[in-house]
Amino acid sequence: MIPIAAGARIWIATGHTDMRKGMQGLALLVQEGFGRDPFAGDVFVFRGRAGTLIKALWHDGIGLSLYTKRLDRGRFIWPSAVDGVVALTAAQLGYLLEAIDWRNPQHSWRPQSAG
Repeated sequence: MIPIAAGARIWIATGHTDMRKGMQGLALLVQEGFGRDPFAGDVFVFRGRAGTLIKALWHDGIGLSLYTKRLDRGRFIWPSAVDGVVALTAAQLGYLLEAIDWRNPQHSWRPQSAG
């Protein structure tokens, strides 16, 4: 799990993001596209077009960190709004990272057998 400070806010960027961007590109998107400070300790989560890859960007007070997760199967549940950011709680972020619908906590996909 991402080590999130107690007072940190979590924001997910609605729509899809170019996943070729790294830390600097995503920080610039947060600053110029959303008008927020990427170094304030908040967590910003981005999703690719296919919905199987997310990146989370946060500054922990020491340096900028980037977390990436790609699903083998299924998609990350994302809001349908076109532009902007949506606030989440830490629990909702936990659901999101586990590919569970954070709006209605249930597994979006579960393996039926091991082989």
